Amino acid sequence: MKRIILTLTMLVALVATASAQAEIKFDKLIHNFGSFEESNPVQKATFTFTNVGNKPLIINQAIASCGCTIPSYTKKPVAPGEKGQISVTYNGKGMFPGHFKKSITVRSNGNVEMSRLYIEGVMTEKK
Repeated sequence: MKRIILTLTMLVALVATASAQAEIKFDKLIHNFGSFEESNPVQKATFTFTNVGNKPLIINQAIASCGCTIPSYTKKPVAPGEKGQISVTYNGKGMFPGHFKKSITVRSNGNVEMSRLYIEGVMTEKK
């Protein structure tokens, strides 16, 4: 009987521990720069996220789909209820004018391990 109670207690503790997890929630998933001239090709955006889970959130990596897009992110663990940021710099120098859409893949220890952010806009010809 003692073994059954001990086993059930350990099982309940294991389930409670397993359900505790970090969870990332972004304020937005897409940033539109609108139109800008190729004489001003560098554009910046910031994506803010909140850890809505109950364990610290760690961003493992943020990778852009193109070398013209550079992400940087909060390196320290983000406590439950706290906010962090992913800053993205788009450099259109040497690129053809027109519409663009780039993605940033974010990997974390959250319950959803991979999120995707997007930046887009229209770079117009220099006047």
